[in-house]
Amino acid sequence: MYNNFGDIMNKKLKAVILDGYTENPGDISWETIENLVDLTVYPRTSPDEIIERGKDADILIVNKVAITRELLEDLPNLKFVATLATGYNQLDCDALKERGIPVSNIPAYSTNAVAQMVFAYILELINKVSEYTADVKSGTWTKCKDFCYWNSPLYELDGKTLGIIGFGKIGARVSQIATAFGMKVLCYTPSGKKEGFPNVEFTDINTVISSSDFISVHCPLTPDTAGLINKEFIDKMKKGSYIINTARGPVANEKDVAEALSNGSLAGYGTDVLSTEPPKSDNPLLTAPNCLITPHIAWAAYETRLRLMGILEENIKAYLDGTPINVVNN
Repeated sequence: MYNNFGDIMNKKLKAVILDGYTENPGDISWETIENLVDLTVYPRTSPDEIIERGKDADILIVNKVAITRELLEDLPNLKFVATLATGYNQLDCDALKERGIPVSNIPAYSTNAVAQMVFAYILELINKVSEYTADVKSGTWTKCKDFCYWNSPLYELDGKTLGIIGFGKIGARVSQIATAFGMKVLCYTPSGKKEGFPNVEFTDINTVISSSDFISVHCPLTPDTAGLINKEFIDKMKKGSYIINTARGPVANEKDVAEALSNGSLAGYGTDVLSTEPPKSDNPLLTAPNCLITPHIAWAAYETRLRLMGILEENIKAYLDGTPINVVNN
């Protein structure tokens, strides 16, 4: 049980958001948080600005800003850390726990948006809407002798097989959408078969890899999953199949993926995440064929960010009541 610092001090605690821009570039109000705490919001904070901006804060709210053990020596008032995301690998949770500082994250807020993005990639890869739109606007259809024009095969999803690696809330939602498209769904999850999904066949990872027309990756980044999508993985896949990665960039060996796209052993790759973000200019995926890359925006739908804000509010309220929720460093 944590102290109810709000009651003890009989005043609003000082909270600082160090990198609020990606969550809220200005289209959402911070008012619900301002009603709870004395709030200061910074759009972005560089590493050398953290101490100056956070030294008087009781609460730090961060997205990707790293809070390390070394920094804690210069953050004497810190009592609570709230993330603006599900991930928290940028925080030294052990050091924070040693000081009695709970860390709360934002779980399961982006399920619908990320699952929607998975199918945005899949549909773009097989229907090529943007490619054909560009052809039409460049005059290709105008010059065509036929009433319609295409220069590469188009496919239906009905009857195709989608393999899912990792079956949390997002993987489960992806399976439901795939079923609506008439797809067969295979799934590998280390936790085993899940009840309530009669249209999903839970199986081993090699069966998922070798039997799927599309593979959608939804596993966390761990030592076991880092570099999971590599040459060996791709060599096991059906020729002409596709991979979608909305998990974490380092789950894929980007050099191996780029080579597979270039030599045709992989038909297409759609990803919202890269090993380094923003990417370095020499990232091999930037020039790979049949590679769709979005700038880590699968989570960023307006409704999704409103939901995130609501969970942040509940996390802060719970902390102020002395009973923190969504704590990741118990």
